[in-house]
Amino acid sequence: MIRIFTHFFSSRRPLCLCLSLAGSLVLLSVAFSPALRSQVPSGKEVVKPDVYASLEPAARGSKFQIAVVMKIRSGFHVNAREKSEDYLIATDLKAALPAGFTAGEVSYPKGSLEKFSFSKIPLNVYQGNVILRMPLTVSADAPVGEQHIPLKLRYQACSNELCLPPVTLPLDAVVSIAASGSAAKPAHAEIFSKQ
Repeated sequence: MIRIFTHFFSSRRPLCLCLSLAGSLVLLSVAFSPALRSQVPSGKEVVKPDVYASLEPAARGSKFQIAVVMKIRSGFHVNAREKSEDYLIATDLKAALPAGFTAGEVSYPKGSLEKFSFSKIPLNVYQGNVILRMPLTVSADAPVGEQHIPLKLRYQACSNELCLPPVTLPLDAVVSIAASGSAAKPAHAEIFSKQ
């Protein structure tokens, strides 16, 4: 036992190994410290979506649009609907329509081709404020009053240095339905006049 103990301290290799392991543990503890993790935002913090209806109220038998305005934090981007590479996660908007509503194809804006350090080719992305539009038709027998249309917005936010895990955000489009067509009123022209 004394021989093993003496050999342990007489050899430099175990001492180097211990110092190397200690250094690795220090680096790992720094890398996984709460302070450093808190500096990396989540995908939910990078994109702030707001939901708007083009008519308020909408009427039975009318057509209107729901817009989701994605406000993307400066220094970040999300992949456009038409992605540049198969492995990328495209921006996607879906609705779980309640009785009395039908939806058309979501209109996604054209992205812009941008070069990033992690990709050999330019990527088709959204930056800044982006508007996604979903056309809806209200049936003639739709329930009147306040209606909720559950939406799911899926995207992956990235900076030039890192990509955050993909996010699916539940959203709620709230629209009032009136019985009479004459009650329908245009709303949010600042969003819906931009085509």
